[in-house]
Amino acid sequence: MRHAKKAATKFVQNSHDASTKGMHGSHLVYKNDGSPVEENPWRTGKVGRTCTASAYGRRSVSRHVASYSALQLASTIAVTRTLGYRVPPAALLTGAAINAVTHGILDRRDPLLWLAEKAGKTGYIKHATVVRKAGGEGTEYPEAVQDVSGPGTALMELDQAAHRAIGVAAALVTTWLTLRKGDRR
Repeated sequence: MRHAKKAATKFVQNSHDASTKGMHGSHLVYKNDGSPVEENPWRTGKVGRTCTASAYGRRSVSRHVASYSALQLASTIAVTRTLGYRVPPAALLTGAAINAVTHGILDRRDPLLWLAEKAGKTGYIKHATVVRKAGGEGTEYPEAVQDVSGPGTALMELDQAAHRAIGVAAALVTTWLTLRKGDRR
């Protein structure tokens, strides 16, 4: 069930938001695509609007978390209703809020890196990286690059482990709130 939900969210989420949700910095980027202003300083009009890289990352993570949370909440309601359970809205929303807030915090990467440092995993993060092969001119990776945070990396594994642990905690809180009120069926 959990894997089916995760696979479904990959199809709903915007891949650009997923790849730019960790952007940080005070340098200017274009609002419409997140590319650095230095690369093409001559854009005008709507496509010429700028913001800081950090602001762009916050907007990306907000859209990323909103799509994930909406699908997760809809799936939870569908499954519980199909099984004949009526989970109180307050319990559902509390669990969804726990997942959404922590998801947004972790996906900005700095808190996850702090947590990894406290757990003694910085060596693992530095060691377990991947090289993204060159895709040629006009692609996201025209030249091969070393990636420290995408699929196949230690940071991605730690991210997924944290999301799973928090998901279990959110489910336990939702269940506790449901059973505490006596709304079992």
